[in-house]
Amino acid sequence: MANSNNINRRDFFRKSSALGLTAALGGSILAGKSRAALPSIPPAGFNSKPIDLVRIGFIGAGGMGSNHIRNLMNIEGCEIRAICDIVPEKVARVQKWHRDANKPVPAGYSKGEHDYKRMCAREDLDLVYIATPWRWHVPMCVEAMNAGKHAAVEVPAAVTLDECWQLVETSEKTKRHCSMMENCNYDRVEMMVLNMVKQNLFGELLHAKCGYLHDLRDQAFSKGGEGLWRPAHNLTRNGDLYPTHGLAPVAQCMDINRGNNFDYIVSVASKSRAVNDLAARRFGPDSPHTRTNWKLGDVVTSTIRTKNGETIVVTHDVTTPRPYSRDYFVQGTRGLVRKYPEARVHIEGTSPAHGWEPLSKYFDKYDHPVWKAMQQKASGAAGHGSMDYIEDYRLVQAYRKGITPDMDVYDAAALSAVSQLSERSIENKGESVNFPDFTRGMWRKPRELQVQKDA
Repeated sequence: MANSNNINRRDFFRKSSALGLTAALGGSILAGKSRAALPSIPPAGFNSKPIDLVRIGFIGAGGMGSNHIRNLMNIEGCEIRAICDIVPEKVARVQKWHRDANKPVPAGYSKGEHDYKRMCAREDLDLVYIATPWRWHVPMCVEAMNAGKHAAVEVPAAVTLDECWQLVETSEKTKRHCSMMENCNYDRVEMMVLNMVKQNLFGELLHAKCGYLHDLRDQAFSKGGEGLWRPAHNLTRNGDLYPTHGLAPVAQCMDINRGNNFDYIVSVASKSRAVNDLAARRFGPDSPHTRTNWKLGDVVTSTIRTKNGETIVVTHDVTTPRPYSRDYFVQGTRGLVRKYPEARVHIEGTSPAHGWEPLSKYFDKYDHPVWKAMQQKASGAAGHGSMDYIEDYRLVQAYRKGITPDMDVYDAAALSAVSQLSERSIENKGESVNFPDFTRGMWRKPRELQVQKDA
C-alpha cells in the first residue's frame, strides 16, 4: 500500500541535497512557485494552427540526431532551417548532406555550448528538435518554448522531478507543445499490441512487464559518443535511469494521462559488479577502471501501480552481458502477449489451451493501421528500422494538421519522472513513492490517443 511519501516540488527541493543530485547531471533544482499557484485542472491539451511547411531548428547532430536529420530531409512538408552542435565538423556534415541533396542549406550554429539560444531566437522556426546529452534537454526545451517554438526532445525528456514540472509549466504558459521522441512507441509489435488492446483482445488489462535491457558496458571505457557523458550518471545515481523505451508503449496501452495515471512506485537495486568484472578481465585487477565505484546497481527493478489498479514491472539493466530486450509483456483478463525472446500470444478461446501462438499469425488482422499505411514509405529509413521514420513523420504531420502530437508534455513528464522516483525509493530501502500528478486532475478525463484517433 502506498505511504504518504508524496513528493511535491517544495518538498523535493528541501530533500534533494541529501540525494546528491547535481546540476551537472541535469539536476538543477528550482524552488519555483507552489502548485497551488497554478490552475487545478489545466486545459486538456491544445491545438495550434496548421503549418504548411514546418520549419525546424535542430540541436545535436550526433548519432541519434543524425538519424532524425536524415529522416526529416526525406519527409514532405518540413525543412531544416538551422543546425546547432558544439562540434563545427558535425554542423558542416549536415550542411553537406543538404547541398548534396540539392536542398536549402541550413544555417550553422557552433559557437559554444549556449549557441542554441541564438538559434532558438530565429523568427523563421516553428519547431526545435533536441538530441543532446540529458543535462541539456530541459534547458533547451524551455528556451525553445519561451522563444515561441514547439519542442521535440530525445529520451528521457527530463532527469529530475523539478525539470518535469519546468516542461509542463512552460508548455502551459507558452501554449507550445513539448514532445518526447520515444521511437519504441512506433515499433511494429508495440503498435500491433496497442491495436489489439484497443480492440479488447486481451480483455481488461491487469499487468505488464517492460524495461531497457541492453549491454552498454563498453561506454564505461569509451572516450567518444555517449561514453563522454552517460557513464557519469551511472557513477552517481542509483535508479531506473532510462525507463521510457519499455514503459511508454505500456503507458499507451493503459491510457496513462487519458483516464488513468501512475499512482506509486517501489524500486530496488542489485549490487554493482558487472562492469568491474569486465574491467578486471580486460585491463587487469589493479586498473582504475576495475577500481571504479559505480553507484548504479546492475539490475534495477521497479513496480508501478496505476490509479486504475494495474501493475507494471520495469527493469533497467545496462551493465550485464545479455541480448538486447525491452521485456515487453501485456496481460489482461482474456489473454496475454510478449515480445521477447520471441513474439508470442495467448488469447482465451482462440489459442490452444495453455499454449502460445506466434504473434505473426495475427498480423494480417491486427497490424496497426499507421504501420500498414507507412511500411513501404519507411522501409530503409535512417535509425532503428522503420519506427524512427514513422515517429518523425507523425510529429511533422501533427503540426501540418494543427493537431496535438501523439505524445504531449504530460506524457513526457510522467514517463521521465520514473528516474527520480526510483532513486528516491531505492534510497529509502524500497519504500513506495507517489507519482506527482503533472496533469493536476486532467488525467481523469478520457482522451483518445492521437495515434489511434488519427491513424
